Amino acid sequence: MRVALLTWDYPPAPSGLSIAAREIAESLAEAGADVTVFTLDRTGQSRAGGVAVEGLALPPGGGLARLRLWGSLGHLAAPAAFRRAVLAAHARAPFDIVEATNWYAPAVLLAGRRDLPLVTRSSTPAAFTRGAEPNLRDRLDGLAADALERRQARGSAGLIANTEAHGAVIDRAYRLTGRQPSAVIGLSLPPNIFGSARSATYPDEDAPVRLLFVGRAELRKGFDALITATAILAEEQARGALPPFRLDLVGVPPADLPPDLSEAARRRIHARGRIDAAALAQAYTQAHAVLAPSRYESFGLVYQEALAYGRPVVACAEDASARAFVGAPGAGPLADAATGTALADALRPLLADPGLRHAYRARALAAAGRFDRASLGRETLALYEAAWKR
Repeated sequence: MRVALLTWDYPPAPSGLSIAAREIAESLAEAGADVTVFTLDRTGQSRAGGVAVEGLALPPGGGLARLRLWGSLGHLAAPAAFRRAVLAAHARAPFDIVEATNWYAPAVLLAGRRDLPLVTRSSTPAAFTRGAEPNLRDRLDGLAADALERRQARGSAGLIANTEAHGAVIDRAYRLTGRQPSAVIGLSLPPNIFGSARSATYPDEDAPVRLLFVGRAELRKGFDALITATAILAEEQARGALPPFRLDLVGVPPADLPPDLSEAARRRIHARGRIDAAALAQAYTQAHAVLAPSRYESFGLVYQEALAYGRPVVACAEDASARAFVGAPGAGPLADAATGTALADALRPLLADPGLRHAYRARALAAAGRFDRASLGRETLALYEAAWKR
């Protein structure tokens, strides 16, 4: 089967969407598919992991680059670039299927074609990642993005969700009818990451306790609760009620820290911004626990990464993926709600008790490796076949 996979970026870009795209592409290649990745984060053609990669970065000053600067209508610039490139390649050597994420609808202009069925694999909808729009222009821009995502999903010949709960959320968000073939398919971790993670030793219990957050300073990620909890616990530690600790923020630059952050909390927080894969592996290796208090995750790769390293995960019970991947196997405590107080309550015993950290570590290691490339490729191809026959 010949597959076109559309993605906003692709490794070595360090985003979650990028890593997921590579796992999808290389799992399909290992299952025997001929895969071409179309990505907007570069130019030129290359090949990696058995996958052809075609860069579609919009030339600065070009028509589509200028269109992209417009509110609302600008969301069509990238889909237009993807459509042009995919159809040109399709004319030379036909694809059997095209897959894209739902996020900002990169394949909306390819939806509904009978000669090239589209499968949408749903990540978190754009609406879930935005904050409150402060003005009419931003509100209209958000509504346009939501409408394009809904149009792409409805025009797809098949739909994939990362978890059953996420699939139900997508159905409600896009008001889907359930007529398309659909599947729940979990994402794998790269084999090299999983292998190195499994061999990583746990850090010494000497102070300070190292905590790690990997993500963006977003409401959906529970960043507000994380900062408030850190401030609460920093004050307690300053009084001697807790052992020393530090919190590394990966993906969060110093400028994203709130200006009114207490001095006690600021001394314990290290905002590291975006880092490369090697530095991220080192951050996981050095951490005693991973904090991931998201209110919502479509899948939660950070949970899977933390489990692979055998790190206790402090998550939030509001997120269905956290309940399934962290709470069910007992791989870490779940805060009752995404609030600073609830998160501090969940984290406090873990900071104080090394034995508790080791107990959670054992359960995290036991829960790791639930998803692999073999199942990802096999189940994805099965859904492709159903969409192609539709």
